[in-house]
Amino acid sequence: MFYTFKLKSILIIIGILLCLCLCLNIFFLSNTTITASKKAEYIKWMEFNINAKVMNDALSCDIETNEADYPISWIDIIAYLAAKNGNSFKDYKSSDIRPFVDKIKEGCSVEELTGDLKYFDYYKETYSAVLSEFAGSYTITGSDGEQKQKYGLKAYSPIAEGFAFSHYDDFGASRSFGFKRKHLGNDLLGRIGTPIVAIEGGTVEAMGWNRYGGWRIGIRSFDKKRYYYYAHLRKDHPYQSTLKEGDTVKAGEVIGYLGMTGYSNKENVNNINIPHLHIGMQIIFDESQKDGNNEIWIDMYNIIEFLNSHRSTVIKNQNGEYEQKYNVESTGDGIVDY
Repeated sequence: MFYTFKLKSILIIIGILLCLCLCLNIFFLSNTTITASKKAEYIKWMEFNINAKVMNDALSCDIETNEADYPISWIDIIAYLAAKNGNSFKDYKSSDIRPFVDKIKEGCSVEELTGDLKYFDYYKETYSAVLSEFAGSYTITGSDGEQKQKYGLKAYSPIAEGFAFSHYDDFGASRSFGFKRKHLGNDLLGRIGTPIVAIEGGTVEAMGWNRYGGWRIGIRSFDKKRYYYYAHLRKDHPYQSTLKEGDTVKAGEVIGYLGMTGYSNKENVNNINIPHLHIGMQIIFDESQKDGNNEIWIDMYNIIEFLNSHRSTVIKNQNGEYEQKYNVESTGDGIVDY
């Protein structure tokens, strides 16, 4: 009897343990599925292939129709073209946007025009992540204090008005200092001391020395989707003197000065051969992409070409530093000057 009772007890314990194992397996499988599902919810990769002409044409149409009965978003136009042409804009002509624009004017909805385009939603999300805050409504304040509502381009070239620079499409070029890697930005060649301005408003997330970028600034856009990396700033006086980590900056505000620092473990060293600003833009769909192996950096050459027509006017203040000339007013979705 004793052995029979003991055997039954052992079998019961084994049964309980098996049930616990089964429950744990279900729990972990369930959580793994949820985690995988969450991971699949954000975009892992994108390529920014549009040129400055596409952006100019699309934005012009957006501005022209802003107050019409049929406002047309420039992001919708760009996403439509990308979905139609497999994200290739090599053969783009201004007339390519007319079918889309004309149908909208006739009363068709964006959903009706793009319902059969498999990747329209994907391109709308990716190009929105890059460009959606570059244009929109803003308020300007004149010297007399009068405020006016405006609509248009709100982002700035990183090189202040009146200062020359040159550049070419060097995204992806090989780099070897430290380790072999690709160039994930656009180099803007100019004179040492050229004022560098914030392309758009945001929060300063990083400042200081980096062995690759020298004196650099990292600014995160207010919507958290873009991280701007400004590198190789001037020796001895790289930054606007009052700027510090955690500060918020406005579009067009002077943040630093062009230089040639970097490629050195020692701080404040000019080891770059040619004075230039390295400007990079990282796109962030999920916070896990901010640092690590899943970072998305896009080619900014055409963005710089596009923004070249919108340069921030700067003047020297009494301390000999450059600052944005005009008063800055913020209105909801954007910050611009007058």
